[in-house]
Amino acid sequence: MTAEPRTTGEALQEWRAAEQSAAVARRGKAAAEAAAAAAQLAAEAALATADAARAALEAATRAEVSAMATAEAAKNVARHTINDLADANADADFAEASELAAKEQYRAAASEAIDRQREGKPAQL
Repeated sequence: MTAEPRTTGEALQEWRAAEQSAAVARRGKAAAEAAAAAAQLAAEAALATADAARAALEAATRAEVSAMATAEAAKNVARHTINDLADANADADFAEASELAAKEQYRAAASEAIDRQREGKPAQL
């Protein structure tokens, strides 16, 4: 069996069909390469995002520990300040009571001095 010879028109048509198939295949290959490159970039970005999330979690944990320490320090300062205020109030109350007592003693001494003068006795200043 021998193959019948092809005409130039038929050969040209086969060539054009093969050329179209090759062009489609090249476009498909280029699209697949672009998709593979995009997938590689996406994988790298995902790893970078995971690293960043891990670092953020570590930073948040450290920030929480720091905030707890700051809150504890603030609580201690508040406690000591309240105690200092109570002491200051007690000191002020004592000072006012002492002032009133001293004022009363002065008035009593002044009154006695006036009474002594009225009686003709020397006033004890």
